[in-house]
Amino acid sequence: MEHTDAAQVAALMGALGAVLVLLPRGRALPLAGLALLGLATAGLGRSLVGDDDLELLLTEPTGLALVGVGTAGAVLGAVFFVRYPAVVPVVLLAAAPFRIPVQLGDEEAFLLLPLYLVLAASVLALGYRIGLGERPSAPPFLLALPLAALVAFAAASFLWTWDDRQGGIVLAFFVFPFVSGFGVVARAPVAAWLPRALLLTVVALGSLFAAIGLWQAETRTVFFARDIEVANAYTTFFRVTSLFKDPSLYGRYLVVPIAVLLVALLVRRSRWVEWIALAGLVALLFWGLYYSYSQSSFVALFVVTFAVALVGAGRQLKIALLVCAAVAALAAAAVAAGAVEGRSARDVTSGRSRLVSVTLDAFETRPIAGVGLGGQPRASAEASGRGSPSRNASHTTPLTVLAELGVVGFALYLWTLAAAGWALVLVARREPLLGAGLAAVLLVLFVHSLLYAGFFEEPLTWGVLGVAAAVLASAPAPRAVEVETDTTAPDAPQLLAH
Repeated sequence: MEHTDAAQVAALMGALGAVLVLLPRGRALPLAGLALLGLATAGLGRSLVGDDDLELLLTEPTGLALVGVGTAGAVLGAVFFVRYPAVVPVVLLAAAPFRIPVQLGDEEAFLLLPLYLVLAASVLALGYRIGLGERPSAPPFLLALPLAALVAFAAASFLWTWDDRQGGIVLAFFVFPFVSGFGVVARAPVAAWLPRALLLTVVALGSLFAAIGLWQAETRTVFFARDIEVANAYTTFFRVTSLFKDPSLYGRYLVVPIAVLLVALLVRRSRWVEWIALAGLVALLFWGLYYSYSQSSFVALFVVTFAVALVGAGRQLKIALLVCAAVAALAAAAVAAGAVEGRSARDVTSGRSRLVSVTLDAFETRPIAGVGLGGQPRASAEASGRGSPSRNASHTTPLTVLAELGVVGFALYLWTLAAAGWALVLVARREPLLGAGLAAVLLVLFVHSLLYAGFFEEPLTWGVLGVAAAVLASAPAPRAVEVETDTTAPDAPQLLAH
């Protein structure tokens, strides 16, 4: 990583910016926080890309075109969001899943370019509205305080990380942009049609991904995943990835819409025609999910289905569900005991037990403050004395947090989870359907992160928390100051109004 000292300054700048975006009320300090987050992201990106690749970006026609189109798109998007601020969460959700392969010299990565474009536009729009005198409702301290503490500590850990390049990637491409997105969504006005719009968007995205995945299963075609292509050649089954690079990531974006559809089926008193339509969508999504062969996704689906059924059931049905779950757990334990006889834990867990072991080795190296953001794979490789860093990633968020941020960071992680859970309870009391849907999505993401990681690197996590914060803040359409631009929420389209 080039310019490490400048990158460390940028990380501290981003830590301060995150605190200013999340905690202060008023106008000047949050606006300054957004500016600091933007500068920090640019500074880290500058260190990550390197001088040669940056020169290519600013001199090659393709790079110049990308910069020009991105800038124009952000400005045009900002104009739209100034006029219609209530649609920001929906547009961010629509852009969240798409990762674009980008090649800069020797560097290749799958970047959330559509999401970054929408984030830039929404931040510019919020800044413009604040500059005109608006005072958008700030996120509640219940969520803002633990998030600010966790993000600030994670950013500060860049100073002692064992892998400054990976730590810079996490900050520049995930944490800092997503904190900005949280700040924007939490300050957006909450329109009456927002829950339905979010539901339609997430189901439409899931249906698109499932349809592409089914086509891939039929044609034996895989996009963007050379490693999966090679693996498919040596197995009796064919894994698909749809528009993603990894089957588990594809599975995550199918389990999420299934979860919200299950909530809609349970909570809404729909006509039988609507029930059939919702059940048909669930069947389509599950069909697409099947060909991912993602264990983490199926575990998340089982847990959220059980949770939704348990919450919506009557007393007798709850008892029956708990009894069935206990019987199933005992049966699974008995079957597993017979299956593992004579086999090592590493074989039984497909190598995950080794990853747990080497991650704990990294934790023992620096138990209080951790090995720094992004440093776990390298620290585990050095502690175990074997394997490259890429082969030692823990693939589970709690252990990653424990190793990289130590006991201090893990306590902040638990505080954030507890605050998020209580915030969703409060949202459900005010908006039952929206609260239940957000809780189901967060449960999917949390369970999935236990086996696949990527909890805080997933934009949906920050989106759920941002919408919850906006509801709790009860942000109306801005009316604090009369301005020439009409910033009231637009009338809902007919599709969303009924």
